[in-house]
Amino acid sequence: MPQSQSASKQTSNPAAINSSYPPLVLGSHNQKKKGELTALLAPLGFEIHDLSEFPNAIDVEESGTTFTENARQKAVEQAKILKMWVIGEDSGLEVEALGGRPGVYSARFAGQPFEERWKNDEANNDKLLEELGDLPPEKRGARYVCHIALSDPDGNIRAEAENYCCGRIRTERSGTNGFGYDPLFEIVEYHKTFGELSPEIKACISHRACALREFSEKLLQLFSKTTGMP
Repeated sequence: MPQSQSASKQTSNPAAINSSYPPLVLGSHNQKKKGELTALLAPLGFEIHDLSEFPNAIDVEESGTTFTENARQKAVEQAKILKMWVIGEDSGLEVEALGGRPGVYSARFAGQPFEERWKNDEANNDKLLEELGDLPPEKRGARYVCHIALSDPDGNIRAEAENYCCGRIRTERSGTNGFGYDPLFEIVEYHKTFGELSPEIKACISHRACALREFSEKLLQLFSKTTGMP
């Protein structure tokens, strides 16, 4: 039996699966992203997998210049290989004072010198702080961006969503929750960084959470049409 078929029979969450929905594969190995996706989509009846379950999954080179291009690329290329519905997601940080950088290069802003992700996160944060220097708070505006795209098994994009979360960059790290630039990214209204906010609050206001909510609505619309459900 092909790997894509056998893996699709493994239930990735305890919620009741709607058998009329196809299993969905997150085009990533990132378990934190999978957790956020599963928390939102599993209660709706979707079965969620990630690339760690598929030995035949490929490494997709992120060659796009926008989050949209990269998300679509991740979804389409994996879908054609796995012959399954694949969700591609790309997200990152845009800083006003840096002309929108690091943008699509957020994960490799400092060049990815380490094998461990957390070390690269530290290097990226160090570089961001260095480039912003002693700019005052009002000139440290930034936003997180998330774009999500769904490809069918033939490589056609069938649903997309994009959303943002605005804040500013602090002058030093604070908090241990999250990953990436979270210890530096402050939500002004809360006077806390993403690294300090509880998972419950972050799940309500983050760029990925907002994009996922919009995306989930489009998924339900799409599969209600394709399955004939009301």
